[in-house]
Amino acid sequence: MLTIRPATLTDLPAITDIYNESILKTVATFDTEPKTPEEQMIWFAEHGPKYPILVAEGNGIVVGWASLSKWSDRCAYSDTAEISLYVRENHQGKGIGRKLLVAIVEEGQKAGLHTIIARIAEASEASIYLHKSVGFEHVGTMKEVGRKFGKLLDVYLMQKVYDDP
Repeated sequence: MLTIRPATLTDLPAITDIYNESILKTVATFDTEPKTPEEQMIWFAEHGPKYPILVAEGNGIVVGWASLSKWSDRCAYSDTAEISLYVRENHQGKGIGRKLLVAIVEEGQKAGLHTIIARIAEASEASIYLHKSVGFEHVGTMKEVGRKFGKLLDVYLMQKVYDDP
């Protein structure tokens, strides 16, 4: 059985492992060097009620995570967050990402956010489709803004705007 719940510090090693797997094998993140436990502790501390981190746990093992992070330090962006979503490679294609995405979008609305931004690297058709399925819209493409695995990559910008209550 899969459980989606708020992340705790005890989940941080699994979150880091999943993220580092994506760093080394995918263009889902433009980080190129694995994160250390110390770096991840700082990242974790920057989250809270307005910028939550959720984990997907199955049979006592964290198999995925999602977070909302501050989009910018500029005050005018205080109601905007950026989404991150990662699922262990051997657990992808089982609906875990969708459950995490739905849950983190709900958490953003509860936190009073107005909009969520997603940056998705080219060739990530499954991620684009997944975000569209929960109401994200394509708002632009940044051409050749990142280089990973020796290739310049475009980034697809998507946005979810919450309806006013």
